[in-house]
Amino acid sequence: MTAQAIATPKRRKYEQVLEGALAVFLREGYEGASVDDIAREAGVSKATLYSYFPDKRMLFVEVATRECRRQADEAEAVVDLTDPPEVVLPEAARRIIAFVISDFGRNVFRISVAESERFPELGREFYDNGPALLRERIGAYLAGAVARGQLRIEDIDLAASQFAELCKAEIFPCVCLGVKRSFNAQEQERIARGAVEMFLARYGTHQRHSAD
Repeated sequence: MTAQAIATPKRRKYEQVLEGALAVFLREGYEGASVDDIAREAGVSKATLYSYFPDKRMLFVEVATRECRRQADEAEAVVDLTDPPEVVLPEAARRIIAFVISDFGRNVFRISVAESERFPELGREFYDNGPALLRERIGAYLAGAVARGQLRIEDIDLAASQFAELCKAEIFPCVCLGVKRSFNAQEQERIARGAVEMFLARYGTHQRHSAD
């Protein structure tokens, strides 16, 4: 039997563990999720689960990291990163909004904040693979747009963070506090459009500068 043939079933089991863990964490929260529940949801034995992840914290970190990166990769795949900001930024805004209001985005944020005092690494990992990864990906696009003369930005990191925050206006407080969890397409588009318009008013090359 080849090494690849041996690796395939192991990889399949690994994927089952992550998918089962994601379902249980979202349903039960971090504290309420038991290893027994995760193993049952994944269709694997506890021994198999522990062979991949010795403790629940490591499993949660991997689930959160994997899902954040998957969504970031999907967002990049649907746009041409050489397109102008007027094309790329609206799609980026819609993706950010969709993530914030999704079950995963809402719950992984809540879990990470709730457990960050006892397990600081959970908060750090979510930050590195959530907000920091988002800033990195947006920043890379903005830097390219500046180089092409499409935007005027001196502090790329700050601008990337500002754009991400603009996309959460009105939505984020409501979601975090449970005031409102569902936003229809018109509401989401309103926030996305407003974020892009304000951002381009500040950093677009067509805005009027008093020094010009």
